[in-house]
Amino acid sequence: MDKKNVWSDENLIKILENGGVGVMPTDTLYGIVGMADNPDTVNRIYNTRQRSPEKPCIILIGDTKDLKNFSVSLSDKQKSEISKYWPGPTSIILDCQGDQEEKLHYLHRGTHTLAFRLPDSAQLRELILKVGPLIAPSANIEGMPPAKNIEEAKNYFQHQIDIYVPHDEDDTELTSKPSKIIKIDKEGDVTVVRS
Repeated sequence: MDKKNVWSDENLIKILENGGVGVMPTDTLYGIVGMADNPDTVNRIYNTRQRSPEKPCIILIGDTKDLKNFSVSLSDKQKSEISKYWPGPTSIILDCQGDQEEKLHYLHRGTHTLAFRLPDSAQLRELILKVGPLIAPSANIEGMPPAKNIEEAKNYFQHQIDIYVPHDEDDTELTSKPSKIIKIDKEGDVTVVRS
C-alpha cells in the first residue's frame, strides 16, 4: 500500500480539516473517518454507519503524545506494554480519566475508556499528524460486512460521504483483517477483546 501515498490527497486533507467525513484505507480495512475532536463529525459518522450509540469507536493517532488530548495518562507499565504493539494493527483500549473526561463523553459513550491505534504506515501517521486524530470505524453499516473496495462503500453510504479515496487506481479489494483489540490496565495487564 505504500507505493502511492493515497493519504497525501489535498482534497482529503482539506475535507477532514473542515470537519468532513471520508472513506479511505487505513492500515487494516477501509474506514469511515473524521476528526475525533469534532463532536458533530463524530455524531455524523455514528448516524451514517447506523452505529449503536453506546459503542465507542477506534481512534487513529499519529503519535503516542496524542493520547494526552483524550484524558489518557499512561503508567510506566502501560508504556512498556504498548511499545510491544505499536506501531501496528492492534487497537488498545485505555481508561479515559481526568478533567476532560466529561467533555469526551461523545467519544467514550459512557464507557470511560477509549480505543486507540498507532498505524504501521508512516504515510498514514503523517496524515494524522497533519490533521489530528481520526475516528475510524470500518466502512460499513452496523452489522454488515466491512467494505472491501470503494464501490462497496458507495453502496452502503451513497452521497452521505464527502470524499471516497481508493487504496489503488483499480479499486482492487482491500482484504486485511480488522485490528486486534486489547485492553491494557494501569498495572500493564493485557486482556484480549478481539483477536
